[in-house]
Amino acid sequence: MTSKNGPPPDAAGSQPAPPGSAPPADERVRKVSGLSRLLSRPEVGAIIGAIVVWVFFAIVAFDNSFVSWATTASILNRAAPLGILAVVVALLMIGGEFDLSIGSILGFAGMTIMVLITPSSAGGFGWGVWPAILVALIFALLIGLFNGALVIATKLPSFIITLATLFIFRGLTIAITRQLTNRTQLGDFDEASGAGLAETLFASEITVFGASFRVSILWWIGMAALATWILLRTKWGNWIFGSGGDANSARNVGVPVSRVKIALFMGTAFGAFLVAVIQATQFNGSDTLRGFQLEFQAIIAVVVGGTLLTGGYGSAIGASFGALIFAMVQQGIIITGVDGDWFQVFMGGILVVAVIFNNFIRQQAAKR
Repeated sequence: MTSKNGPPPDAAGSQPAPPGSAPPADERVRKVSGLSRLLSRPEVGAIIGAIVVWVFFAIVAFDNSFVSWATTASILNRAAPLGILAVVVALLMIGGEFDLSIGSILGFAGMTIMVLITPSSAGGFGWGVWPAILVALIFALLIGLFNGALVIATKLPSFIITLATLFIFRGLTIAITRQLTNRTQLGDFDEASGAGLAETLFASEITVFGASFRVSILWWIGMAALATWILLRTKWGNWIFGSGGDANSARNVGVPVSRVKIALFMGTAFGAFLVAVIQATQFNGSDTLRGFQLEFQAIIAVVVGGTLLTGGYGSAIGASFGALIFAMVQQGIIITGVDGDWFQVFMGGILVVAVIFNNFIRQQAAKR
């Protein structure tokens, strides 16, 4: 049956769309505004927080030159090492795991380099810088592999496993260094063969408007950019989110969850190694307590950056802004003359505030 006015109506009595026209909108599809999409991004809270902290100290410490190129350089230089750690920890936490041993790995890698380049007359091995750095890298990656494999094999919470390895490798660092050199601090990095190139790559400075910006800032930016690309543009990014969101479901659709998590643990170990090299070149040496409690600052920076403790949600950009907030507060406390002990209070307070604020932002985005 045909109609004089066009094609026959469908079973519901409505006229089908003319050929070439756009299909009608499905009322079952929820429309999401641009603001909601923006608020749903994990880094939004950290960006807002960084702006608020900067404005606060810009007002309070304006007379003390908080708003200056020199202070900006000091903030970024201070944030870079923590930022590198926060980026790799963010990837691991998005994947649903923790690494409390990252500070101990940092100290272990730094002292590995220093023991290997220290002259044999002082209890070391007298190696050149680059062979020592390579060995430290291998050791760090093996520790990351060990952490990841132990978590997978035992099925114990990574919090417990890495808490144990935190003490194991911190103890090994102190015991071995003291046994070989009878010291807990080693210096004279710049006297070892190959130190010049290492200092250029990891400790050089760039002067902008009279302020010195360390090259570690570029390492930080590069790590954040690489991590963001992995999360948003590669299948590994999907695997990381899937492994942290629901590991069993991810396995059912073919995600190699065990391989992903082991790789993420090796990633945090690499981040610790990189910071160890940067600090060894920058400070011309290392000590057995280097990196002490830095793992907690990294985790807090990641949480401030919007990453969920339960995994499956977060961003490397947010973690970087979390590290930036830490550095701004540290520098602001120094400039304003406030007792540095209050920074510990800030660390605890900002963790609670960040979690509450990020939850609020996500709830508001869900309502729109």
